[in-house]
Amino acid sequence: MRTIVSLDLSDAERGLSAMREVLEVEGKPAVLAVADVHGDVLALVRMDGASPSSITIAMNKAWTAAREGVPTFDIGQRVKGPHEDAFDIAYYGDGRYIGWGGGLPVVVDEKVIGAVAVSGLPELEDQRIAALGLSAILERGSST
Repeated sequence: MRTIVSLDLSDAERGLSAMREVLEVEGKPAVLAVADVHGDVLALVRMDGASPSSITIAMNKAWTAAREGVPTFDIGQRVKGPHEDAFDIAYYGDGRYIGWGGGLPVVVDEKVIGAVAVSGLPELEDQRIAALGLSAILERGSST
C-alpha cells in the first residue's frame, strides 16, 4: 500500500490568494490554477478580463507540471529549437501536455505533490506569478 502526499484545497486557496493579490495590485488579469499530485485541478480562478482560452491553458500547465515534475518552461525549451535533444511535444502522447512557461511543480521532500499555473500574461509574467503561488504554498508546508 502507498501513501500519497498531495496538495489540498487549503493549499490551493493559499497559492491562489498570493497570486491574485499581486495581479490585482498590478491591474493584470490572468487565469490561475492549482492542481493535486495527479495534475487534477483543485481550484481555478479566472480573473475579470482574463481570456476564456487561458482557462484550458492554465489547467494544462498545472497538469503538465504535476505529471512531469518540472516547470512547463523547461519542457518547452526541449521541444523548441534545432538542438539534438529536441523532440516533438506529441512525444508525451497526451494533448494536455504543454510547453509554455507558467506551470510549476510543488515539490516537498523531493516528491511532487501538486502544481501551480498561470495563463493569460506574457510567458515571463506567467512564470513570475506562478512562483509567487508556489512560494505561498511552500511557506506553510503542505497537507497530507
